[in-house]
This record gives sequence, structure tokens and C-alpha cells, in this order.
Amino acid sequence: MPASIAGDDFRAPGVELFDFPPLWPGAPYWLTKPVVLAAVGVVLLCALAWGAFARPALVPRGLQHLGEYGYLFVRDQVARPFIGADAERWMPFLLSLFSVILLWNLLGVIPGVQFPVNAHIAFPVVFALVVYVIKLYLAFRHHGVGGYLKSLMFPPGLPKPIALVLYAPLELLYTFVTAPFTHAVRLFANMFAGHLLLAFFSAVGFWFLVEQPTVLGVPVGLLSVAMAVVMTALEIFIQFLQAFLFTMLAAMYIGNALHLEH
Repeated sequence: MPASIAGDDFRAPGVELFDFPPLWPGAPYWLTKPVVLAAVGVVLLCALAWGAFARPALVPRGLQHLGEYGYLFVRDQVARPFIGADAERWMPFLLSLFSVILLWNLLGVIPGVQFPVNAHIAFPVVFALVVYVIKLYLAFRHHGVGGYLKSLMFPPGLPKPIALVLYAPLELLYTFVTAPFTHAVRLFANMFAGHLLLAFFSAVGFWFLVEQPTVLGVPVGLLSVAMAVVMTALEIFIQFLQAFLFTMLAAMYIGNALHLEH
């Protein structure tokens, strides 16, 4: 950006947005803003669930209607297509996973909070590891270690020499390394990039309209504010989409572990 427009003091937001010190001097190193937001989000989600289903009515209204719609969405779009007959058994886990991820994502567009918890890599990693452990536990329990590995390495119809040399190493690498890694990074990267873009357009708009308004800078500031509004709407969609995709992949992994033919 030309110095005549931006001035010499403007600094675009960077990765320092994600560097959170302890809340006060002497506080535990882990007690940071993302941790507090995560805890508050879980408490808020529990309160919403209690408000929705503490006294369920025959004809749902308000929070109960919203809660039932969320349940039906996860059941019909996530659990049943990938888990099948065992879907209802896994609904508490999948619904909780979808709800907390979505709520933590939406914190990124709430004024005064404005940080999606899942933009901190530790939280998606924990979610992915939980799903990964469940997947391996179910696969080993239902099919045995040998049976599960055999199904991965030697699919029906593929000659065993080719499977052993080419297919098996790639499939084992994907199952035990790539899949859990990408499961976490997909959610983290989208929340990280979205937060950074919103911060950038907001900072540019504030700089040119409030801090250093100039004849050339005001149009840039107005455009940046408009972009921030558009990006906020897009970010809300992406936040919902990423919660859906993460939960869908979790259901797919569980379904594959239970039913190897899938």
C-alpha cells in the first residue's frame, strides 16, 4: 500500500493476534483468553441445552425448537448417513461435538469477544485426538488389530503384491498420520485465516476513517469497512460449515471403524 495513502505508522495485524499471555501477572501460563472463552462457551452451551429441554413441551417453541432442529440436523445429515443403524447411540457425542465447535467458532464474530476458540491449534488437536482414539478403539475392539490392519492394507480385488508395495504404505500413512492431522488442521486453518482477514479489514477501515483520515484514504477505509461486513457474513457461513465438516468426518471415522465394508 503506498505510503502517501497509508502513512508510515500503519501496521497490518499479524500472528501476534493469536499470542495470548496469562490473564494477569503470576497467573498459570495456560490461563489465557482462549481457555476462558472455551470454558464460558461450554457453560453457555449447557445453559442453552438446559433451557431447551428442562421442561420439554409437546409442541416445541423457542430454545426447544432450536435444540430439536439442531438434533435432527446432526442425526439426519451426519450420523445416519455415515453410521447407519448405530447412529442414535452416537448422537450425544456427535451433537455435543457439533454444538461446541459451532459455538466456539461463532465467538469470533461476537463484538467484544471476537476470537474463535478453534483458531488456537490446541483445541482442534484435542478434538481430533479424541475422535482418533475412539476410531481406533472401535476398530480394534470389533475387528481385532490384525483384522483391521488387513482390511486397510489389502482391499478386495487388489493383487496382494501391488497392495503390499504401493497401497498399504499409503493407506497406513493416511490412517495413522495424515487423517488425524488434517482433521485438526482443516478446522484450525479456516478459523485462523478468517480471524486474520476480519482483523485486517477492520484495522484498515479504522485507520483510514478514524486514526489517519485523508482524501485518498477515506475511500479505502470505506471499502475496507464494506469488506469487513461481507467477510463477517462469509465467516459465519464458514464457521457453520467447518463445524459440520469436522463432525461429519468424525461420524465417517466412527462408521468406518464399526463397519469395515463402508
